Amino acid sequence: MTTELHIETRRGPATESIHRVSVAVVGADGRLYAHSGNPDLVTFWRSSAKPIQVLPLVEDGGLERFGLGAQELALACASHSSEPMHRAVASRFLDRIGCAERDLACGPHRPLGDAVAKEVARHDTVMTPIWSNCSGKHAAMLALARHHGWETTGYHRAGHPVQNRILESVGRWTDVPADDVIQAVDGCATMCFAFPLRNMALAYARIATSTLPAVQRVREAMMAHPEIVAGSGRSCTEIMHAMPGRAAVKIGADGVYCAALVDAGLGVALKVEDGDMGVSPMALVDVLRQVYAKSPNLDFGNDLLHQYRRVRVTNTRGEETGDTVPVGQLTFAAG
Repeated sequence: MTTELHIETRRGPATESIHRVSVAVVGADGRLYAHSGNPDLVTFWRSSAKPIQVLPLVEDGGLERFGLGAQELALACASHSSEPMHRAVASRFLDRIGCAERDLACGPHRPLGDAVAKEVARHDTVMTPIWSNCSGKHAAMLALARHHGWETTGYHRAGHPVQNRILESVGRWTDVPADDVIQAVDGCATMCFAFPLRNMALAYARIATSTLPAVQRVREAMMAHPEIVAGSGRSCTEIMHAMPGRAAVKIGADGVYCAALVDAGLGVALKVEDGDMGVSPMALVDVLRQVYAKSPNLDFGNDLLHQYRRVRVTNTRGEETGDTVPVGQLTFAAG
């Protein structure tokens, strides 16, 4: 009997923790290529939705209107680390659309990059909304409002024309009717969406394969600027650096991770069911390893991602006491 994919933390000879992982790997035609757990698990897309959330701005001509380039587009897709380069791009983004930092609805939080977080704590830095990992997404929403002449106040709330346009985009690319999309408020104060993993994977398969100029621009901006999509030492950045031009990946909060596999023509969506974001990169890398192992014309084997295949567990003296590893297999569709 095949063991479904999960992440185990082992202490000495015993398994101490198990993180169940549900996975859907889908082609652009909607067919399920591989899965583990429940590929129809309904969960929130969280920040993995950002490449779809920015599409209306691109499709509607907002980039040209405001002179926005690939860096701004990558930042709109990002959960960035609040590094100086991220804050600089966000400031430039706001300046070009004629908005100010006070217009951002998102609030500051502990930086996602450890080095930046330590520096902030060391100097008691007062963070402002531009430090939010979602400041690029919010700048893009403001840009969409400005482009169409909509009121910028309340751009982040359900029912605003910006959110209605984004919900239309989410429904179009996931094949989930807008009325069936569950909406709630994300951590950054704007809307997030819940529906089955299979549909998230479908959207990413379409990102991987679409020849529409708007989708190509989003995909290429992410792959050209992995350091903007996340940051130093972060998994999105490292995975895309290890697979240049082959994958666009985006983490989401509470254990969600998605990938558009350009060379394989597939989309991946997974959820670590207990919401542990610390193990979701390991889960994604193992899914990619298994998917590419089934494709004789493709080669995933990349030692640059070895750190996601086994993580040491240590005690307070730095001595190894166990490890965290992926266990189990995907189930692949026949044929």
